[in-house]
Amino acid sequence: MTETRAPLVLLPGLLNDAALWAAQVRDLADIADPVVADLTRDESIAALAARVLAEAPPRFALAGLSMGGYVALAVALAAPERVERLALLDTNARADKPEQSARRHELIGWARDGRFGEVMPALLPMLVTPAHAEDEAIAGTVRGMATRVGPEGFIRQQTAIMGRPDRRAALAGIACPTLVLCGRDDALTPPEMHEEMRDGLPHARLEVIPDCGHLSPLEQPAAVSAAVRAWLRG
Repeated sequence: MTETRAPLVLLPGLLNDAALWAAQVRDLADIADPVVADLTRDESIAALAARVLAEAPPRFALAGLSMGGYVALAVALAAPERVERLALLDTNARADKPEQSARRHELIGWARDGRFGEVMPALLPMLVTPAHAEDEAIAGTVRGMATRVGPEGFIRQQTAIMGRPDRRAALAGIACPTLVLCGRDDALTPPEMHEEMRDGLPHARLEVIPDCGHLSPLEQPAAVSAAVRAWLRG
């Protein structure tokens, strides 16, 4: 008997597009029907979540990384009857700190001043491990995604991220099975932030991937695909 493939919606992070999830789309094709959402068209997490829900199947599994995780939480809270499973990768449930928002405003200023080409070189050391920053296959993919998102998409994404609410108190209301996953060397959302989410969610398990930074699906694709496969199979 042929196994039914699960609808799977994948949400990229800041300055990411479908290339972030390319390995998972390939690796999970036997058990999932994956779609990668475009998170470049709206200026608030609520609007991004509404667009995901408008374009998604009636019921689906949902995975989001970083900014995609913020959107995934909003989707799961807005339509719990539609989200069968939730995966939160390299993200957190907190609101932006003032110093984080100040840095985002600075980078938005660069983009508006014609300095968008300087943004990714400044961000790359925070996004991947030092070894992966030197790996042209990985670093080149990251740069290519940023180029495709472009300055206007980047400004909209940063605006949405700065306006996100703190979701920690709301985690207890998410009843579906949840995978919380991060790179052990994630400099932006370290493992302790994922432990906090795991502890706040009723039905969550945590997986920490070694030799991995913030962009886990790209840095350690086989390990992330294996974890997502296990999560999909329950």
